[in-house]
Amino acid sequence: MPLDTPPKRLPITLPSIVMRFSLAFCVIAPASTLYILVCLLLLPFRTLRIRAGNLLGKLIGPSVFRLAGSHPVIKHRERVAESTPALFVCNHTSTVDMWVGMWLCPFGGCGTAKKEIVKIPFFGQAYYLSGHLLVDRGNRENAIRSMQSAGDVVRKHKLSLWMWPEGTRSRTGKLRPLKKGFVHLAIATGLPVVPVVFHDADLMWPGGSFRAVSGDLKIDVLEPIDTSNWKAETASEHAMEVWWAFQNSLSDRQKGEPPQ
Repeated sequence: MPLDTPPKRLPITLPSIVMRFSLAFCVIAPASTLYILVCLLLLPFRTLRIRAGNLLGKLIGPSVFRLAGSHPVIKHRERVAESTPALFVCNHTSTVDMWVGMWLCPFGGCGTAKKEIVKIPFFGQAYYLSGHLLVDRGNRENAIRSMQSAGDVVRKHKLSLWMWPEGTRSRTGKLRPLKKGFVHLAIATGLPVVPVVFHDADLMWPGGSFRAVSGDLKIDVLEPIDTSNWKAETASEHAMEVWWAFQNSLSDRQKGEPPQ
């Protein structure tokens, strides 16, 4: 059922914002530096670097979203553990999505991020060495190769994947069409797809902004979707099946226009 009640939000003053994000940086910088050293030692062992990255995410993810004032309230969180390994797909409207996703992602879960993430001081360099997936959205051939490489690693080591299949954040909070890369990954790996729905995250921490408000961030982990009968020839239909799972869970404010 849609969660129609907006989160209780409290404004955070500018001095508070500066203090909170300064504290977050003080957590991210040393933790990421230590992780970079660990990754260099584990350079030949990609899955160990991925799992070490999961540990880092569970440390710095909550540090950032809690300092930003976000308090996740998760419905059916047990489905994350029960469905693993799986392909977890999330709607994307806010900066907080990434930090909460790092926290929720199970051990043995491989994250995906756009290549521009490497520009973030400390954290970007740590992600680059982590073994998690980097996607070049500006180059289709490179993106396809990245997906194929991820599929090979996932099958070999029985990993999960955590993705935002809209590709870019929705500026309005409304659901955008889903790119079909996750469908091909599901077909290649045989993993079930688990939609993870973030409600009103854009009202709490708008993308590209340091302005944040505090309150409860409501999240639904939906039932796994079986992909055993999915085929590449009907990828658009499978993407729409997942799109409708999001659409039916979101409030009217966040419902998108059905793709043509």
